[in-house]
Amino acid sequence: MTLRDLLTTINPFWSHEETSDDKEEFKLPSMASLVIMLVMNFLLQVSFFIIVSSANEYAKYLGGNATFSGVVIGIPTGFAVLSLIPLTRYDKGFYKMPLHVSCCFAIMGHIAYAIAFRANFLYLILIGRCLNGVSFTMFMYCKRYCTDPRIIGIRRRTTLAGWQVVCQCLGLTLGPFLGGLLYKIGFSNSIFNGYTSPGWIMAGIYAGFWVLVTQYFEDIPQPPPMTIMELSLPVTKGLEIEPCLNYSSASATNPPSSVDKSFRAQLSLITLSQWGVIICMCWLSMVCFFILGSWEANLPVFGASTANLRWSPFDAGNFIALGGITCFPFLLFNVLAARRTQDRKLLARSTILGLIGLVIFLSILRTGKVNYGTLFACWWTVALGFNLATTVTLSLLSKQLPPEWNGGTSIAIQCSNYIGRVMGAIWGGSGVSVGMLNFVGLEIAMVGIGAILFTTLWNKLKTKNG
Repeated sequence: MTLRDLLTTINPFWSHEETSDDKEEFKLPSMASLVIMLVMNFLLQVSFFIIVSSANEYAKYLGGNATFSGVVIGIPTGFAVLSLIPLTRYDKGFYKMPLHVSCCFAIMGHIAYAIAFRANFLYLILIGRCLNGVSFTMFMYCKRYCTDPRIIGIRRRTTLAGWQVVCQCLGLTLGPFLGGLLYKIGFSNSIFNGYTSPGWIMAGIYAGFWVLVTQYFEDIPQPPPMTIMELSLPVTKGLEIEPCLNYSSASATNPPSSVDKSFRAQLSLITLSQWGVIICMCWLSMVCFFILGSWEANLPVFGASTANLRWSPFDAGNFIALGGITCFPFLLFNVLAARRTQDRKLLARSTILGLIGLVIFLSILRTGKVNYGTLFACWWTVALGFNLATTVTLSLLSKQLPPEWNGGTSIAIQCSNYIGRVMGAIWGGSGVSVGMLNFVGLEIAMVGIGAILFTTLWNKLKTKNG
């Protein structure tokens, strides 16, 4: 039996007894393709986090500082935003081409990051991370795939978003731990050592994964093109012929003028409350990734500069990973709970949990009672709360808006994520210099703005479960 047959046979997502009436709401793509997208999301998370533990030391070795290491950690998401613009123009609503682009640039980026040590060139690690940024465009495609109305039913989207957050947590856990472990082992040579080994190892993993993508990934079937005659056929009694207006095929089947008119018509149908929901979800998505990114970048710097901690990169990596691994059971439980919990309630509880962690951290900073236990309690609460909150931002929007808007909402949410990541990483790297009270105070204020939006639009955020 081939891997494709095995994955298609063993499908853990099909726990619902489907009938002809609800089959559309519970539909899923082939298991092999779905697993590839989830694994890709996991690998991208590992790529993002594997350098967090040692980036500060690597940057200092090459002549940089803590703020520069924050830029190195966060800059890929800025390049991911810029790369989305041309990539979405040529993907035609499909996924295989972005997968190939992502694997290619991930390999090049990790190799460039690794050879910076031998070249003794500080900005080469920045160049390598910028190349990684192009590969991080796949974050958007992973999210879009799991909410794509052509292959994913409306009652599967939050569940699949939950699986994405599980992969996100695994990457958050394994990345810093592996980076810290490789730094501690060292490998004392100029090619493969504690600074460069994350780059070489990830480049090799992506090369192997690229082969699997080529072999097993099945893209969405291309719809047959409509002729002008089909588009102009009259509607007869008992038979309605409606041209497909989804974002993947509209440009290929309709004349440009009709596409523009269709888009403007759809835009005019979006109500003021729906615009409010879009703004609210984009803001909360940005805030979640800003806070997560800032903590991940700040913990190694803060831990190294705090007198009763004095962490090495290995210690910092273990601390970040411990927070991720202890969140993991709760994220798995969330996958099951998502089928029976309203998205808005899940988002509210998660955000409140993360806010509690921020408030506790502010209080221990004020009282000076920072130690391993109190800091871990704060990190665990923040990591769990804001990781859970990222589960529903896109899935909720995909249920609120027409299917044709899935591509646009995916880009909007992912750009919000990217902005949060890059600004959060820079803010985290600068946290000690600007003052830790200012660091956490800004984050509490950002959550407060989200809470105002959220409570104002509470009645408008109700959607189907699952």
